[in-house]
Amino acid sequence: MTLRELESVIMALSPAEKTQVLQWVARDLTASSAGIEHQPEVMGGAACVVRTRIPVWLLVQLRRQGMSESDLLANYPILRAEDLSNAWAYAHNHLDEIEAEILAQIEA
Repeated sequence: MTLRELESVIMALSPAEKTQVLQWVARDLTASSAGIEHQPEVMGGAACVVRTRIPVWLLVQLRRQGMSESDLLANYPILRAEDLSNAWAYAHNHLDEIEAEILAQIEA
């Protein structure tokens, strides 16, 4: 289906149906992992900032230990402010995964 065809379908929906579509799209976008990737061969498949080998769990743990975003950016010059925003959003949406990875590191 093309975007033009999709537009026609959406325009034919009732306001309630359009609201439902928006909720689905918003949920999908929130669950997406912009700027974060999982690669089995990188850090054991942990969620990492794209273009790096820096796992999200590490950034979360450093933040909990009192490191500011400025400190993180200074200590990891490859990171951009956008990367940290993506990491925080990912951690918020995947809290159980991040907590398990932090716990695994503590127990290792």
